Amino acid sequence: MQWETVIGLEVHVQLATHSKIFSGASTAFGAEPNSQACAVDLGLPGVLPVLNEQAVAMAVQFGLAVHADIAEVSVFDRKNYFYPDLPKGYQTSQMYHPIVGHGEVEITLDDDTTKQIRIHHAHLEEDAGKSLHEDFHGMTGIDLNRAGTPLLEIVSEPDMRSAKEAAAYLKAIHSIVTYLGISDGNMAEGSMRCDVNVSVRPKGQEAFGTRAEIKNVNSFRFVEKAIAFEVERQIELIEDGGKVVQETRLFDPERDETRSMRTKEEANDYRYFPCPDLLPVVLDQAYLDHLRSQLPELPAEKRERFQQALGLSAYDASVLSASRDMAEYFEAVHRVCGDAKQAANWVQGELSGALNRENLSIANSPVSANQLGELVQRVLDDTINGKAAKQVFQALWHGEGASADAIIEAKGLKQVTDTGAIEAMIDQVIADSPAQVAQYCDAEPEKRGKMIGYFVGQVMKASRGTANPQQVNGLLKEKLDALL
Repeated sequence: MQWETVIGLEVHVQLATHSKIFSGASTAFGAEPNSQACAVDLGLPGVLPVLNEQAVAMAVQFGLAVHADIAEVSVFDRKNYFYPDLPKGYQTSQMYHPIVGHGEVEITLDDDTTKQIRIHHAHLEEDAGKSLHEDFHGMTGIDLNRAGTPLLEIVSEPDMRSAKEAAAYLKAIHSIVTYLGISDGNMAEGSMRCDVNVSVRPKGQEAFGTRAEIKNVNSFRFVEKAIAFEVERQIELIEDGGKVVQETRLFDPERDETRSMRTKEEANDYRYFPCPDLLPVVLDQAYLDHLRSQLPELPAEKRERFQQALGLSAYDASVLSASRDMAEYFEAVHRVCGDAKQAANWVQGELSGALNRENLSIANSPVSANQLGELVQRVLDDTINGKAAKQVFQALWHGEGASADAIIEAKGLKQVTDTGAIEAMIDQVIADSPAQVAQYCDAEPEKRGKMIGYFVGQVMKASRGTANPQQVNGLLKEKLDALL
């Protein structure tokens, strides 16, 4: 039987506010356990929540970026359940009247085709605390620093049909929220994580199969692996005569498998009701227009501009626009050197390779965009050749000079373009290589092109890599052919 996979994602994005969604407590990462949970976060008697206006603005900006309906009136609800890391006994969320309605996100697949993924809604809510199981010898520790941290939960429609599509969608969401500056998107610190809903159905069947929800997956790679395992598990279960049950599962990255956590609850299990402590959020058109005017150029718009205005390929434009930091770095390099293709080649090649080897983000690059732009400019104006440029890049990377020009001067890497000087080196190499000259003269014409490489290498060695390779090739061919 042919099976079809159906996937929907619930992406939890931690908003980049300095304080929590209903209190003034800090949201900074890495503080001592329970040092950033105030009376409001703990739900102590006599305290009242106050909504963080910046969290509202960030949610609206996301909605505008994905062409979603923005609710004129949204309402906070209480989601009631009892768990040690939820000190109030309920989570304040938005069940019935979320702030962001239907929208859509375009994803780009490996074959450069695009697909629209519908967003059902996005709602504001507070995060719970964190249970710690590792260091307490049979007990569980509770850190409530995250309690009350503002989250935007983005719920997709079940429009994805493969693990690759799900990962592409998650990357698109990550790109949008980081471009907007509403989240740092740091998945390792929990700033972005997702619940993955997976089901399978026979190809051609319209009705959805029973889904399993995989909770709190925190990397693009883990999303793909969790889906791959879950799809195989469900298909095997059905083909062996069993039934998939609706449940919540956890992904174990060490074993690349999911395991059952609990039977899936329904909405009525949480006894949702409007929060009596918070008024409805009412937004007017002037407020929405103001936030719309603050939107930056978004990834899809930037990608199109890179192709149309700068002449980059679809691939280069896609890679360079995926991250706001990468796009801004590339544009700064281009402003200095004036050649978009060469700027793209250096950013994606030499720079990205060095960053990957050192496990650094582009924001922490030891080589500034201005320095790299100047280096590319020196290649373009023939001050240095490609080999010397790589030496200059390494020197910049290791802090051996403040600029490409300073390093070129200090290391004597300036390219020799004086014809007389190059001819003198060529004459000396020919004089010192009688055997190779004889072989060249005796060779078939079609083989001489490869044999000239020896002489080029000797001239470059004599010039310590500073001779212009194009001039060397041309002059060598002239002089060697004159000896035929």
